[in-house]
Amino acid sequence: MPNPSAPRWTAASETAHLREVLVCPPDHYRWLPTNTIARRTLAESRQAPAQHHLMAQHAELVAAMEQAGVRVHRLRPEPHLPYMVYTRDSVVVTHRGPVLCQLERPQRRGEYAGLIDFHAAQGSAFWQKSSAGTLEGGDIHIIRPGLAVIGHSGGRTDEAGAEQLAGWLRAEGWEVRVEPFDEHFLHLDVLFCMAAPGLAVACVDVLDPGFIAWLKDHGIRCIPVSYRDVMNLGCNILALGEGRVVSARGSTALNAALRAEGLVVLDPELSLFTLGGGGPHCLTCPLSREEETP
Repeated sequence: MPNPSAPRWTAASETAHLREVLVCPPDHYRWLPTNTIARRTLAESRQAPAQHHLMAQHAELVAAMEQAGVRVHRLRPEPHLPYMVYTRDSVVVTHRGPVLCQLERPQRRGEYAGLIDFHAAQGSAFWQKSSAGTLEGGDIHIIRPGLAVIGHSGGRTDEAGAEQLAGWLRAEGWEVRVEPFDEHFLHLDVLFCMAAPGLAVACVDVLDPGFIAWLKDHGIRCIPVSYRDVMNLGCNILALGEGRVVSARGSTALNAALRAEGLVVLDPELSLFTLGGGGPHCLTCPLSREEETP
């Protein structure tokens, strides 16, 4: 018989086999000047993306994950919350279940309501709820069971929010690094993402050398990504597990490097979303990954 107290969904790493994921259709998506990348896009007077083009690109992302055997859940989009499409930020799923985050931008704070309703409807209880400062999922990296890094720039996740989550994980026996970085980069997943066990992609020229050394000490090697590519969301990837990764088609140099590592790269066209400040990592909230040995 199933244990009624067991969490509905868990994920103890960024790289184990992804089984279920949450996305939000871009029915109401539009570029908002809430981050450096989107402000640059709007300053260049780019034409607003057509709805059918947005839907087609998002469908490519969903098809790539379904092709890999991932079960895709969809959040109901709301007209007044255009950035709901970036489902990474409102909730992060841990080894003990989901943690409700606390978004910083006024334009996004209302996203919590839809996430609470979704998890309640799925019988998925929250393990914790962020209540100190601000906390956003793009800054949270569950590297492997027992090891995590939480970024804080003060722009989205602040130190208080990062330390609160770090405290909950440390109480579980985890090692957690709380990593400061410049607000210019929005979230840590603009600068760093896991690709496979022991392999990350990272903007090594921007990240603190102490962080890169810490990763190396924990057996994690980094594929370097340039600042120019980072600002086009070239570092923002989603590991599917079993040697597969989703990376935007425009990240040609990184995709070649990932393939050279022996990884299978699924590369949907996502340019209309990266112009708004989010890539494959931002557009997906992993709900369930297979258990992984530390």
